[in-house]
Amino acid sequence: MAGSERAVEGVLLDIDGVLTVDWRPLPGAADAVAALRAAAIPFRFCTNTTSRTRVALTVALEAAGIGADVDEILSAPVATAAHLARHHPGRRCWVLTSGDVGADLERVALVERPEDAEVVVLGGAGAEFSYELLDRAFRAVLGGAAFVVMHRNLTWKVTNGLALDSGAFVLGLEAATGVSPTVIGKPSTAFYGAAVADLGTAAARTVMVGDDLEADVHGAQASGLRGVLVRTGKFRPSDLQRPGPPPDAVLSSVADLPAWLGLDG
Repeated sequence: MAGSERAVEGVLLDIDGVLTVDWRPLPGAADAVAALRAAAIPFRFCTNTTSRTRVALTVALEAAGIGADVDEILSAPVATAAHLARHHPGRRCWVLTSGDVGADLERVALVERPEDAEVVVLGGAGAEFSYELLDRAFRAVLGGAAFVVMHRNLTWKVTNGLALDSGAFVLGLEAATGVSPTVIGKPSTAFYGAAVADLGTAAARTVMVGDDLEADVHGAQASGLRGVLVRTGKFRPSDLQRPGPPPDAVLSSVADLPAWLGLDG
């Protein structure tokens, strides 16, 4: 390692905007992951992506030339399933999300209508987020259903710019119902705590690498980890003037991570 200030026991890597955009690899991403493997530094892909199962994420990463194993992926849907099993066992859950993550929720008692739900769960936004369904979700939460969200990201990066994500709808439902949801994915401390436990590392010597200042950097720092911001994906220069602690490092891209860790010499 380059020095004690950079001594790292484990690394968490965001996927969207850090390793890939629209599942196309960013320059140097595959080499950065390979460098972590070669140095025997434990790492996990730590993602709020809710449109694909862990198996599908593994396939997508492999197709992008980035070696991955199912057990190396920590995703918001899997964490949501664990939360529901622990805190809402056997309760009827209605899930609104773009994409099919049913395989990761197979132990959850799913219902097809929000009116039948004891728990309303929102995942990632897409065309499925119609006014009708959001209004029915609003009424279900008003009627006493628990409110759980896989994440509250406001945007995500696509090829032609930024796309609106479910965090905007979560804010609206929260304001309209007066009910604060339980947030499962990044930036929740429970998610980061589980990630560090899975790595078997000390939080203070674990680094989260992401393109989202709030979810990746500030979330990690609030959980005792170090947060490294990359200038790819949804990053904008104005992020560096936003309130809160500064990133522990700002890199041009994940391609610079091996050098920052001192793995290139």
